[in-house]
Amino acid sequence: MARKHILHMLTPLKQMSPFDVNMALDAGFDAVVPYVGVTLGEVTGLVQDAIFSRPPDAGVNTGIFIAGKDVSLALDMFDAAKKAMVPPFEISVFADPAGSFTTAAAMVAKVEKALEKKFSRGLKDARIVVFGATGVVGFCTAVIAAKEGAKVTLAGHDGAERVGKIAAEIASRFQVDVSPADGSTADKKAVLVQASDVVLSAAKAGIQVLSKAELKDAGNLLVAADVNAVPPAGIEGLAVNADSAALEGMNGVGIGALAIGNVKYKTEFGLFQKMIGSKKPVAFDFQDAFSLAREIAK
Repeated sequence: MARKHILHMLTPLKQMSPFDVNMALDAGFDAVVPYVGVTLGEVTGLVQDAIFSRPPDAGVNTGIFIAGKDVSLALDMFDAAKKAMVPPFEISVFADPAGSFTTAAAMVAKVEKALEKKFSRGLKDARIVVFGATGVVGFCTAVIAAKEGAKVTLAGHDGAERVGKIAAEIASRFQVDVSPADGSTADKKAVLVQASDVVLSAAKAGIQVLSKAELKDAGNLLVAADVNAVPPAGIEGLAVNADSAALEGMNGVGIGALAIGNVKYKTEFGLFQKMIGSKKPVAFDFQDAFSLAREIAK
């Protein structure tokens, strides 16, 4: 009898996201078991319960999913899960807190594709400003883009202090440099946009980050992308279904939340399927998400 594919889903929050549960089951897992309120110190014990309850050759049929809404904590839990393995007892691990890894991967992949198709250039040395940089998607987007050689600026809606701390954490954890900037007023946001090739909006749903007035003088802008599908749009005038559509009155193009979301969905679904289909245990984080999103983005 074939072994069941079992996924243990860990979150430090009081609830597991129904989105991730549905996604994992639709991707082919036979059983999905949520564990809520999980602390970093509890990860090792849970992982070792999972690995020692099945024979070593069942490692490919067992997985751990790391959720939550804190990127740094999720990565610490991801590392703890990998360190908890006792070869030959090993299982697969996939981290995607609040869907941020796959969403950020999809956003950067779509921007990269637009730059290549529309402007015959890539991410390297592209001047990118991230609005909503204190959130999980903004954080991951900045890291992925910076690792690809982009010159990334984090715009702080409440000043430069909080994004400065995030920039320091990114430098310490990932050894890439991003710059903090004050984006607390319309004039300051306009200046940041004017100095950028790419604008990324990753703020909370339903919050307009940039107005048309703040964009109107952005003569260098090549791509604007927004992950917010809840009205109002994060970038005024950018339709949710825009897919490298021309920006009104500008030379650049826009990418809306649904175009990004389509790649995000396929990326998370695809990584779950890779966990199920792999012949050996795998470990997936935002870098793996970006690699797959690049293959999917058109």
